[in-house]
Amino acid sequence: MRQLLLLRHAKSAWDDPDLPDHARPLNDRGRLAARSMAAEITRLRLLPDVVLVSSARRTLQTLDALNPLEGSPIVQVLDEIYLAPWESLLGLLHRVPETARSVLLIGHNPGLHELSLNLLSPHGDPSPARFRLRGAYPTGALTEFAIATPWQGLTDGGGRLMQFVAPRDLPGAESLADATEGPG
Repeated sequence: MRQLLLLRHAKSAWDDPDLPDHARPLNDRGRLAARSMAAEITRLRLLPDVVLVSSARRTLQTLDALNPLEGSPIVQVLDEIYLAPWESLLGLLHRVPETARSVLLIGHNPGLHELSLNLLSPHGDPSPARFRLRGAYPTGALTEFAIATPWQGLTDGGGRLMQFVAPRDLPGAESLADATEGPG
């Protein structure tokens, strides 16, 4: 059984209108949320062998908050993840070496949310996590899927949803709401 972890970058800053989207950093709330999610990933013992991360500044800063990751995973910074549609993200997963047991993909909406929705098994139970995932994929949120096929064979409906966690679900989430810096 393989494990796929999909992590949306934490909340980013919008306070500089001249800054290109690719260069936007995390805001204060995003940095706090990323650290909270890093602690949760450690607590859950989620240990990726491979990390695929968008080259955008906010995704790299989200990854930085997770470091050091246990097991020293292979990290690939990829321009093609930036604002990629879900089909392209699935194509990237098809290229993951079959020796990888667990993959963490750090990216952006709408592609990440659409990928997660397309991976949902149509026969999954109507869990609260499944219901929430169908509604929205907030910044900093993490989805864990169990994958029964080789990476190259991953298709629509090929994932079993294990959990969906957002920063607001974690202890101390009220402090995240207090640390605001702009609307992003």
